[in-house]
Amino acid sequence: MTPEAERLPFFVYGTLRPGEANYARTLRGRTAAEEPARITGALLYEGPGYPYATAGPADAVVHGALVRPRDADYDAVRAALDLLEGYTPGAPAGAGNLYERVATEAVCTDGRAVRAWVYLAAEPLATRLRATGTPITGGQWTGRAAPRSPR
Repeated sequence: MTPEAERLPFFVYGTLRPGEANYARTLRGRTAAEEPARITGALLYEGPGYPYATAGPADAVVHGALVRPRDADYDAVRAALDLLEGYTPGAPAGAGNLYERVATEAVCTDGRAVRAWVYLAAEPLATRLRATGTPITGGQWTGRAAPRSPR
């Protein structure tokens, strides 16, 4: 099985989190399990109504949820999320994707580590965010105006 074909759960941190707008459109009624989780090695930045995550230092944390699509819905959910996130599987890095879907390790509140897909901002967007973006303090996007980090 190629890494692209792995049927991993998804780590979501923005509008795909349970209760948010894109969750309602793409995930509601199509999941087998959802639970709070976090990833390390990523930074969260404010965006235009939704956050962006980028690769970051090892001690950086992003909080979100681990979402497992139902087996019968997995392929349709992955395709819908790829479309929503502007990701084309198999496209060369930086070839117009808004996000890249990459495998990461999510840690659940009980300490379990779970391999999961996460969408991270693709280059050159990630470079621009690191240079001029506004980090979200604590790595937790709330769907409301997040507190800004001191510059």
